[in-house]
Amino acid sequence: MPRLDSPVLLDDYKRHLTDVLLPFWWNEKALDRELGGVFTCFSNDGKSRTSTDKYVWSQGRFVWALARLADAVRRGMVPGDANAYLAHAAKTVGFLKRHAIMDNGNCAYLLTREGEKKEVYPGKGYDISLFVDCFVAMGFAEFGRVSGDAETIAEALGLFDRLERRIASGDLRSEPYTLPDAFQSHSIPMIMLNVAQSVHEALLASGHPRAGELSQRRVAYANEIITTFFQPDDTVAEVLRADGSRDADWVVSRHLNPGHTLEDMWFVLHEAEKERNAEWIERVSRAIKRAYAIGWDETFGGLLHYVDCEGGPPKGTDRGTAFDANVLNTWDSKLWWAHSEALYTTLLAYRLTGDRDFAELYEKTHEYVFRTFPNPDVTVGEWIQIRDRDGQPLDKVVALPVKDPYHIIRNVLLIVERLSDKA
Repeated sequence: MPRLDSPVLLDDYKRHLTDVLLPFWWNEKALDRELGGVFTCFSNDGKSRTSTDKYVWSQGRFVWALARLADAVRRGMVPGDANAYLAHAAKTVGFLKRHAIMDNGNCAYLLTREGEKKEVYPGKGYDISLFVDCFVAMGFAEFGRVSGDAETIAEALGLFDRLERRIASGDLRSEPYTLPDAFQSHSIPMIMLNVAQSVHEALLASGHPRAGELSQRRVAYANEIITTFFQPDDTVAEVLRADGSRDADWVVSRHLNPGHTLEDMWFVLHEAEKERNAEWIERVSRAIKRAYAIGWDETFGGLLHYVDCEGGPPKGTDRGTAFDANVLNTWDSKLWWAHSEALYTTLLAYRLTGDRDFAELYEKTHEYVFRTFPNPDVTVGEWIQIRDRDGQPLDKVVALPVKDPYHIIRNVLLIVERLSDKA
């Protein structure tokens, strides 16, 4: 029997959530019970807190996680105190409304514990990444959906509308990994699909008159991903020229991100499931298998951070940007977020298609993940999030200098929801 068909898997994930993940975050070390928010600046092993600064990216994500957790408790899927989770989410929402949203409507990237804005890169300003606004919008939307807070749902919708205007105008700041104007990034329609899905669910739950419009936006972003970034060899390109072609000489345009592909594929599968679009499910199924074929490390196991579009380590010209350096210097890392996404994506693909190939992909991912990432020090818990190629812990920063509370909790909750549907 495939592990995915085992009746004990649901209980295993519930225990992992309540015994390994939540104890790290639901305590005085991580929660700012006085002002709202979560402390996320920890060493990779989780043993020491290095700062009380609050990266707004992670604050918005934490709101989403707490609201979704409260919803799961209310639905009887996991144990816990739904009112307590929602109360802290509400305090964090209030903190973000007061301090993170700037006069121009954009979200600041970094705040002090008290909410003072800080520049990460001197002279570049506070609102340096539209992805921050995306995660605040999703956090607001999910909190509004679960709590019934119509005002916060309206603010989520306002952030979504502003994001669309910014993207249409070419305001695509994403420090430090920016692209020239002549290029387009898969990450933009990918994140906007996820934002549209979250905001749509909130609008639908509240009976908002624009729910139908957001449903159309979800479909449009999914279609953009499939028509623009899906390649003839079933890979999903990360960076293309504006005309949809790849710059075959530049390492940034040549690179693929297997974990990113797998994360986006469950976004698209959710859309395909809603729309009953069998063609999308079939195409996404091929993309998932290709991401594993090109991204799985056959020597040490696990998903490589980056690979070349033709397989193997990234190739191409280094143009000296932070993006180039990230691709070239971290390609063989094994990162927590990609593997938590892979668990849910393969489970979902198996549930939607019945294809035993996905059961096998899930199985080898599960075996690798649970022997590699959970912290062996049970007094600390959570996962040691950043590993080298052979799985040893690395004390380094990826993207933000934080131990982010989002990906693992999100995917475990999504898995619990799917498995509970079958129970």
